[in-house]
Amino acid sequence: MIRLLIADDEDLIRGALTALLELEENLTVAAEAATSTDAVRLAREHKPDIAVLDLEMPPTDGLRAAQEIRAESSIKIILVTRHARPGALRRALSVGVSGFVPKTTPATKLAEVIRDVAAGRRYVGPDIAASALTKDDCPLSDRELEVLRASRTGASVREIAPQVHLAPGAWHGTQLPVGGHGQTRRQFPPRRRSPRLGRRLDLRITRWTCRGCG
Repeated sequence: MIRLLIADDEDLIRGALTALLELEENLTVAAEAATSTDAVRLAREHKPDIAVLDLEMPPTDGLRAAQEIRAESSIKIILVTRHARPGALRRALSVGVSGFVPKTTPATKLAEVIRDVAAGRRYVGPDIAASALTKDDCPLSDRELEVLRASRTGASVREIAPQVHLAPGAWHGTQLPVGGHGQTRRQFPPRRRSPRLGRRLDLRITRWTCRGCG
């Protein structure tokens, strides 16, 4: 069973999310918080497997709460946001956040992301990733950007693999899924280390359009 902490200052959203996730197999909500300070306190008290935090939550924000939680525990963090601020993805990854999704994500999809994060993978929503690609301080390496740009046409993994000089059947290691409803379960990695993230990242190829990338 994956134990969750849900933190959002909007009661309706927090309550609805809790109710929907409780319906999912092998997920249970251990605690709820309405502020970033309560999120840190309840994470310390209940020790959930994953904390799902609202980025815009007062009195500081979800990113600060994530940093404090990660500083004293191995609890995995998923940030949820309406509008990702410039540089938020880079800062989130730097403090060890495992997932970053928009509030438009359906509960069933969020449940999938939670299971992926619990299994040691990372997930970044497609719109958030596309926004990061337009920034000079993008947290992804040149190799990762190359794979993402090749995937934006919606071509299959077998069609994309020769373009980026990878074997379509080979995959291993930590995954950084970036995508939404059109993502495919077939995977392949860029075989290099990311200088910014400090670990091997494999990209789950998805069908989405990257706005602003060359």
